[in-house]
Amino acid sequence: MREGSGMVEFASRFPTRYFDVGIAEQHAVTLAAGLAAEGMRPVVAIYSTFLQRAYDSLIHDVAIQNLPVLFAIDRAGLVGADGATHHGAFDLSFLRCIPNLVVMAPSTTLECTRMLAAGLALDGPAAVRYPRGSDADTASHRLSESTPIAIGKGRIVREARGRRKPRVALLAFGDRVHSACEAAEILDATVVDMRFVKPLDETLITELAASHDLLVTIEDNVIAGGAGSGVNECLALLGCSVAVLNLGLPDRFIAHGTREELLEACKLDASGVLCAIRAHLRTADVDFRDALAEPTGALRPV
Repeated sequence: MREGSGMVEFASRFPTRYFDVGIAEQHAVTLAAGLAAEGMRPVVAIYSTFLQRAYDSLIHDVAIQNLPVLFAIDRAGLVGADGATHHGAFDLSFLRCIPNLVVMAPSTTLECTRMLAAGLALDGPAAVRYPRGSDADTASHRLSESTPIAIGKGRIVREARGRRKPRVALLAFGDRVHSACEAAEILDATVVDMRFVKPLDETLITELAASHDLLVTIEDNVIAGGAGSGVNECLALLGCSVAVLNLGLPDRFIAHGTREELLEACKLDASGVLCAIRAHLRTADVDFRDALAEPTGALRPV
């Protein structure tokens, strides 16, 4: 998938370092494992939905041997008009259970570039999953390219100002950080770019659980076994007692449409996130009138 993965220029500039195996996904991963075993640092550029076909090779040829293979996973999450067969809806769920594998989800193009560099520097396998298309990269999310990515560390991108109760923290994975930030302006919530699905930032999660009344995880992946499930497991293991709401793709195959239309339909855009949080708070046995109040000019959920 040279064209689809954006590898045309690389293939032209470095013809001896580019191997096009066509649609033989298992072979691509096993070839990368062989190159890594000989001291190289291969990168497997692959669509999320096609990595499913190479799952056995990923586990047996790469992860068990702890080989430094980097997986650049394109088309992660909802991809749009290609339809149900091409949505990368499951990669976080099937990747985070594999030992030795570091799993990263960048929120911007800049973060993606830095994570790819971090993955190449590791002495074991790593995966960077990113969606189709451009991002909504803004100055407020940018960091210096020289700032190193600390493995397993998230970052707070918005602090709650303490105007409202309950205290809500949005733990966003990948580009859902942008939807979280929009919803947080209405709720006055804390927003965290989790960055890593594996390993999770357990210290940060513990701090958020202690200082907030509700943690909301947001991901462009199925809820079952995804990043939010990882947060739930982390809280249970650490003995943290806090209300949690997991937002992600529903338990069904998603049809075709533009990415924007599908994110809206799955309630993973800003309005959908806000609507889901308010619906959850209405059912809670706590007085949440501050969070349910809608100030003038607020973003209205669909």
